Amino acid sequence: MSVPLIESRSIDYVPLAERHGKVWHLWPVWFSGEAHLATLAVGALGITLGGNLAWTAIAVIAGCLLGTFFMAFHSTQGPQLGLPQMIQSRPQFGYVGALLVWAVALIAYIGYNAFNDVLAAQTLHQLNGSISATSSTAIIVFSLIAVALAVFGYDKIHISQRSVAYMMIAILSVFSVGAFSAIQFPTGAWDLGRFRTVPFLTQLFAAASYQVSWSIYVSDYSRYLPRDVGVRASFWWTYLGAFIGGAWMMLVGTIATALAPTLNLAAAMEHASDMVFPGFGRVMLIGGLLGLITMTALNFYGASLTLLSVADTVRPLRSTAGKRVASLALAFVVSTGFALKSSGDFLASFEDLLAVLLYLFTPWTAINLVDFYVVRKGHYSIREIFNPQGMYGRWNWRGLLAYAVGFASMVPFFSSPMYKGPVAIALHGADVAMLVGLPVSALVYLMACRSIDLEGEQRHATAADAGLEG
Repeated sequence: MSVPLIESRSIDYVPLAERHGKVWHLWPVWFSGEAHLATLAVGALGITLGGNLAWTAIAVIAGCLLGTFFMAFHSTQGPQLGLPQMIQSRPQFGYVGALLVWAVALIAYIGYNAFNDVLAAQTLHQLNGSISATSSTAIIVFSLIAVALAVFGYDKIHISQRSVAYMMIAILSVFSVGAFSAIQFPTGAWDLGRFRTVPFLTQLFAAASYQVSWSIYVSDYSRYLPRDVGVRASFWWTYLGAFIGGAWMMLVGTIATALAPTLNLAAAMEHASDMVFPGFGRVMLIGGLLGLITMTALNFYGASLTLLSVADTVRPLRSTAGKRVASLALAFVVSTGFALKSSGDFLASFEDLLAVLLYLFTPWTAINLVDFYVVRKGHYSIREIFNPQGMYGRWNWRGLLAYAVGFASMVPFFSSPMYKGPVAIALHGADVAMLVGLPVSALVYLMACRSIDLEGEQRHATAADAGLEG
């Protein structure tokens, strides 16, 4: 079979002639991508399990430091290859085998947007009591606004994210100054002698999982940057934006929940913000809601790319406006449907989702990063990635084996409301599965790749991509 031509309007590859933007644009995308209402829920988990404010805050910061490290390294792949994150999985898993990780990605997109819809309805109820906290109309309208932004695409999403980032920096700065000057915290909130293992580890790995989960599409928003953007620059602009935005907003959730543990998230944040000065709670809610809209749009955009890539795997296609809108419509229907049927117990369900995503993404992130930075050192053939009969194969046993072994190695360490493994039970519910899955997946993949003729593969890749930009 002949190698397919990669056209400038491919659903995936961005030619060098179409690259634009500045590397610093990455920080507002990921700052505002984190500084929204859903992130509050992550910071609340440790408190709801009985942890105190001090140790939950430490767990939030440590988890964000860990998870953002992997996320930011995925971001650096975008300028080098000009491809969305999920397409980059074909060299590790095969042309068809990559559908495995794309299915995982779709779980994240749909799951997060369903929870975003539910949280938006709760927030609108908090802002206007005449709107039900489970209003179907509110859920649908919120989702429609987000999907409309996604229709406008990459550049408009970048612009909206920058606007939200500047707004949220101002709002969060006021809250932070006020929190430590005007708020009276509960007795023992900052007592470091009140350490509890399970709440601490649950909070730490929930924060890490939340950050790692953005890895599936972080390079979707760096792939239009010029190829001469360095790895260090793209890493740090992504890392700083995502870490500061994520940790800052999670800590707001931690503080709000510690002050009002019986209230829902929206009500707790309004209560805590009004303690800074009366009426500031509504400002926080509106700012967080605007951020939630742009983040939901990012999820829709990523879901659209993934759905089109799935369709392209079954039958090669060229992107059109109609196909993009159709894929966005499908993502909208599925995620909104889940939101309309979801349980009212938001935090418990959100904790379940974070646990599942942590288990599913840990092997993939290890395999993808090891392949890019250690095995192939960033040398791939763009044409062969789009060739069903190409050198990367339809099913790549190396990536599939490493994923299966890495996932299986974590099962005894799973600790979630749905299932607790024997090691987790022995550890009194502590979840350390990520610390096991990362090295096991990476080592198995490295051992499996020892048989690859990398020099021969590189020669083939260079020949295949000759004249690609012409």
